[in-house]
Amino acid sequence: MDIKNEVLVRIYIILFGIIVPISVLLLYRTIQIGILEGDYWRGKGEQRYIQLRTVEAERGNIMAEDGSLLATSIPFFDIYFDPLAASDEDFHYHVDSLAQSLNQYIGQYTAGKYRELLMQWRAGKKRFIPLVRGISYSQKQMLEELPLFELGQFRGGFIARKKNGREYPFGRLAFRSIGYSRGEYKIGLEGRFDEVLGGVPGQQMMALVDKGNNIWMPLQDLTQIEPQNGYDIVTTLDINLQDIAESALMRGVQAHDADWGAAIVMDVKTGAIKAIANLSKGKDEDGFFEVYNNAIGSRTEPGSTFKLASIMALLEDGYISLDDSVHLENGEKMFYEITMTDDNPLSRNLDSVTIKHAFEISSNVGIATLVDHYYGRENETVRWEGAARFIQRLKDFNLNLPTGIEIDGEVDPYIKEAGSEEDLWSGLTLPWMAHGYELQITPLQLLTFYNAVANNGTMMKPYLVSEIQHFGETKEVVKPLVIKKQIASPNTIEAAKELLEGVVENGTAYKLYTDEYRFAGKTGTAQIDYTRYSTYTRVGGYQASFVGYFPADKPIYSCIVVIYNPKQNGFYGGEVAGPVFREIADKAYATKIKLHAPLNNLPKPKLVSRQLPHMDIGHKEDIQQVLSQLNLRYYGQPETELGVIDSRTDSIKILNKSIPQDRVPSVVGMGLRDALYVLENRGLGVEISGFGKVVSQSILAGTMINGQTIKLTLD
Repeated sequence: MDIKNEVLVRIYIILFGIIVPISVLLLYRTIQIGILEGDYWRGKGEQRYIQLRTVEAERGNIMAEDGSLLATSIPFFDIYFDPLAASDEDFHYHVDSLAQSLNQYIGQYTAGKYRELLMQWRAGKKRFIPLVRGISYSQKQMLEELPLFELGQFRGGFIARKKNGREYPFGRLAFRSIGYSRGEYKIGLEGRFDEVLGGVPGQQMMALVDKGNNIWMPLQDLTQIEPQNGYDIVTTLDINLQDIAESALMRGVQAHDADWGAAIVMDVKTGAIKAIANLSKGKDEDGFFEVYNNAIGSRTEPGSTFKLASIMALLEDGYISLDDSVHLENGEKMFYEITMTDDNPLSRNLDSVTIKHAFEISSNVGIATLVDHYYGRENETVRWEGAARFIQRLKDFNLNLPTGIEIDGEVDPYIKEAGSEEDLWSGLTLPWMAHGYELQITPLQLLTFYNAVANNGTMMKPYLVSEIQHFGETKEVVKPLVIKKQIASPNTIEAAKELLEGVVENGTAYKLYTDEYRFAGKTGTAQIDYTRYSTYTRVGGYQASFVGYFPADKPIYSCIVVIYNPKQNGFYGGEVAGPVFREIADKAYATKIKLHAPLNNLPKPKLVSRQLPHMDIGHKEDIQQVLSQLNLRYYGQPETELGVIDSRTDSIKILNKSIPQDRVPSVVGMGLRDALYVLENRGLGVEISGFGKVVSQSILAGTMINGQTIKLTLD
């Protein structure tokens, strides 16, 4: 084969072996895509640039028990302009007035600059121009009435994109408990009830007008699927008590330079949380903020507030009575070569006292001695049998279980199992557990236990949400839930109440005592970050606490205050946490009428003559009206304008009261209004001091009137 033929063969091979098959394949794919599958691929293109997009639903409100808004959604709007929506006639007719209006209401540019931009945007065929972001509904209404914009989105190019912002009318009040829901971060009530509050999103057909910024523009006025607004939740929080608790706690953590503090107020009968405050020191020590819910999420060794559980266990098992004696050994005792001491100086001069008094002065040695004696005795066949009974009593009090409050973040309490190697059980465990060590519990869990004591032994589940509503209509009511009908016998509960009242009246909280009302509680001072040695304990800090309830005779509220690691002005529970508890109780007592006994719930007392009005002077018709309103029978119809009340042993009589015209009358016994009426009508000037009735006058009665000024003293 010559060279020419060889070249032709190669050309034919390339042509028919490669080029022609590829051309045929390309032709086939063109026909297939363009004709046979044309509708499918055109639909794909439209889906890429025209889609049914999600429309956000309006989030529900979170309210206090009285309906006050704690968290609510406020609509904000981003305003855009589509310069190609208007016809040439409409655009050029309105462009000048629109530029003037944009300058007046937005003010970013001059009117001339706005006109120039409007012309450029239309010439450049841009479809989605941002004008202003984050304006209110009223501002949005104002802008949509501007020239051209008043024609709407599809004739005037006015586009308003709604977005909801979360607002908190009471600022950071109960902020951590209210919480937030931001993507994967769901905290507090906002997080726990996210689906209830969030509602159901809607859908609307939109077109992609800015691929780079992923901006979509609605293609029609109405959504295809309307969003369903979220439901509202009504909390148990009392705004006034919440403010009282946060303010008192703030003063406490600031005064003692603590790491954090927590305070909870609970309704005794229902378990409803009326206030829950958490304050932690901010970064660089720039103040205290509610950044973590320590009340439910921080478990610590409680210290002496746990002694109530130890005494109740001993009482339930019938080992002791409050009048029994216990040896304090001058406030120092050795347990397995480790020395336990009492912090209270009173214990160091006492050898033997009643168990009641040992509890009141918070003797570590006294309570530990009792628990170790009755539960630490070994049985030859069953080791740790006594310790297991003690732990079982704690479980009977539900101290080993979380409360189940409806917001996330609650940690389980930690109670060791008797004899457990995994829990590092030792001979020291029982005496140290007896006064609140080698176990951990959160403030809310401890308060739930004390609340059960205040509630005559019935343990209630703490809860924060009482109702779910939609547009004001109740959809669900959350009723109080009993966790345990009786955590201990009535005799043990009564003894526990007696102990807690004694702490305030005679014990470590005696400085908190008040004559205004009675409250009961227990102080607690726990060491933190400590290391025990045979002869001493290295302590890294303290936790101060006070937990109790008020009023003591008929408890309505229980309350716990925990202040962690106070660094100045004391560290004992009675001097750090106790005053915060007392401030909360004082202000609650001053503002809550239900804390006061009704004045009319007692038998109506019989009045004696000295309790009746006597020798009071006033206008006779006023006297008659008052006596009639008080259902006090009287007789006598004075002929004078004024009358005098004369109280007899068995009756009230109204006597005549004559007033001379030319002489200074006696107005002693009159109210100020009647005294002024009498004196000024006779031309006398009057000066007064004090409040109440006239008890003396500067000019003697019977003195001739000559335009004098008379001074009256009221009391």
